[in-house]
Amino acid sequence: MLNAECTLCQTVGGPVLWQNTQLRVIDAADALYPGFTRVIWTAHVVEMTDLSAVEQVELMRVVFLVEQVQRAELKPDKINLAAFGNVVPHLHWHVIPRWPDDAHFPQPVWAALPQATAAARATQEARRASTQQRLGAYHQALVSRLESLQR
Repeated sequence: MLNAECTLCQTVGGPVLWQNTQLRVIDAADALYPGFTRVIWTAHVVEMTDLSAVEQVELMRVVFLVEQVQRAELKPDKINLAAFGNVVPHLHWHVIPRWPDDAHFPQPVWAALPQATAAARATQEARRASTQQRLGAYHQALVSRLESLQR
């Protein structure tokens, strides 16, 4: 069931990398965090416990696969997994590659952006550019692995 008031019911939420009838995987298109990916449940549900046990397993299988492909292709130092729904109360997971030299480290990506020196900003920009160059391979590997789930 869709909700006429819900952003994630009315829009796909970003460039769709892959989808099936239950969920979609999108590129969050975050300028500071290339590779930031969201896994969005299609039906309007708010909490994980709104899903059946089988649906919970399917959703987490995709979230964990996204994490696994990020680790293999983007080689971050850490992955952040988050499911808040405070702003958009529609079940979705954030899968975010993190590095010690990223703009918010060690804070969450939603924290206020701290002041950075020119040298730190240059390092962050180099990291973003390097990650951006690997996005095509990441997306291709991700779609390939997600397609294999459907076979």
